[in-house]
Amino acid sequence: MSTTRPYSPGDRGPEPSPEPSGASGVSHGDARGAGASDGRTAAAAPGSPGGRQVRRLSFDDASGVVPLARDFARQALYAWGWLPAATADRRAAAEDVLLVVSELVTNACLHAEGPDAMVLGCDNKVIRVEVSDRGTGQPAPRTPHRAGRPGGHGMFIVQRLCLDWGVMRAQGVAGKTVWAELGAPA
Repeated sequence: MSTTRPYSPGDRGPEPSPEPSGASGVSHGDARGAGASDGRTAAAAPGSPGGRQVRRLSFDDASGVVPLARDFARQALYAWGWLPAATADRRAAAEDVLLVVSELVTNACLHAEGPDAMVLGCDNKVIRVEVSDRGTGQPAPRTPHRAGRPGGHGMFIVQRLCLDWGVMRAQGVAGKTVWAELGAPA
């Protein structure tokens, strides 16, 4: 499903920003925390309804942001128990998350001068990926989709893999946050 709703049908709203910069692994309801990709220790936060866990990665002055984002997401998936996957379905779900992360960060690089930050949120049913950038464009799958052509498949892939996706814009601030939600494996 493709949408430009600012939030998913559950209308949870945007995730809180745990730290102004750098990488952090904030595990709501989990006091263990986990190391972030840049070696900083994750901070534990007070519990929240549903045991929602949130991690944030800032791309300030970073190079190689797509592999950095994938590695960060992979570490979060390990910390949240999605990896190592016990079944083929769980492995496929984790790979889908990594692919969506890659596509959203790549789109920010190609169309918006690079991403500013990525936020990953997880509860028992959904993983939410948010990538913020300073771009003014409106992401959308190319139509008609032509599978044989090189390039232009990113948002089509996101649309096919995700439960929902959309764009949030803050009033009076340049840029946007593209979000996508994927279902947890059964």
